[in-house]
Amino acid sequence: MRVVLDTNVLISALVGHGKPRRRLAKLLEGHEIVSSKQMLAELEDVMSRSRFGFTRRQINEFLSIMARGSIIATVKECPKIILEDPDDDAVLATALEGQAEYIVSGDMHLLRLKEYEGIMILPVDDMLKKLNSTR
Repeated sequence: MRVVLDTNVLISALVGHGKPRRRLAKLLEGHEIVSSKQMLAELEDVMSRSRFGFTRRQINEFLSIMARGSIIATVKECPKIILEDPDDDAVLATALEGQAEYIVSGDMHLLRLKEYEGIMILPVDDMLKKLNSTR
């Protein structure tokens, strides 16, 4: 199964201990993660914010892990779907170009859509329930 993990899901797992990290690990088991240059750039930008306290080395290491462990979709153009937060359009374009089946996010702009071009958009807990029900 191909899955796009929104930046907020990744950050939550990185800064949170215990449950957020375990939930992310569960999502990663046996699934292909799809990302793009645009999403990796957003991840770098968010991780660089002082409130998260990541060092440059930690940021570079995590970006390297994500780049090596993901299918990197080539996004040439982002649709203009979410006017309130155009950065979210990169998530939609990444999922579409990377032929993802799911987007996992905590972002209300994305979650309100519920699906985009046949790609289901779910919060982490709903995605985990879906994975458990298909096993």
